[in-house]
Amino acid sequence: MGVLNVTEDSFSDGGKFLDLKSAVKRGLQIASEGADIIDVGGESTRPGAPEIDSSMELKRVIPVIEELALKNKLKISCDTSKPEVAEAALKSGAVMINDVSGMSCPRMRQIAAENDAAVCIMHMKGSPRTMQKNPHYDNVVEDIKDFLHRQAYACIKSGINRENIIVDPGIGFGKTVEHNLEIIRNIKKIAGEFPVLAGVSRKSFIGAVLNRSVDKRLAGSIACACFLALRGTDMLRVHDVRETADAVEMIRKINND
Repeated sequence: MGVLNVTEDSFSDGGKFLDLKSAVKRGLQIASEGADIIDVGGESTRPGAPEIDSSMELKRVIPVIEELALKNKLKISCDTSKPEVAEAALKSGAVMINDVSGMSCPRMRQIAAENDAAVCIMHMKGSPRTMQKNPHYDNVVEDIKDFLHRQAYACIKSGINRENIIVDPGIGFGKTVEHNLEIIRNIKKIAGEFPVLAGVSRKSFIGAVLNRSVDKRLAGSIACACFLALRGTDMLRVHDVRETADAVEMIRKINND
């Protein structure tokens, strides 16, 4: 899954792809580099990020999704926690909803079910504005696993096909550095019976471990991606698609996968 942020303030590439032409160009580049899904987001979820209203989010993402959906039958995900944005995105050609709030809204689940959409259920402690304020868990692996499984079965009960569900432990979303490392070590245990997506690309825990700024975290991101691939992670959400895809392919060949 390649990241396409149509935002002003995302931590890594905010403001780079705000206009329609540059966003579509970047989406096509992501696809050409090997992404199976392009994840289009119009609201930053970096730590401390302010909320934006749905009208602004719709204005940012829908034209991009519409344009990309016309290009070579690209698979598009919409990164949103707003039901009205999700509904418009699916009508515009998206096939997946990537919800950082874990599909907690009944209306969001209903929309996904009605459209036979794939969903990514992500764990986040609090909200982007508050999530990094001293996050605490009794047991980070079990707590996240319990949440993801509870939400997955809520989705199934709402009519979402089981085959359309993937879970995401939300690395970096209300977690300390050690929490994030523990999640990576135990990624398949957290996922349990469901396929799992992980997003580690350029995140702050990599910067903390390696003492690197955002623009110097490629090596750390690829190391995490390769480890996750070896541990059986089903999907990786990344900024640097070609580099990550090449590294993971080499790891798989060496491992006879």
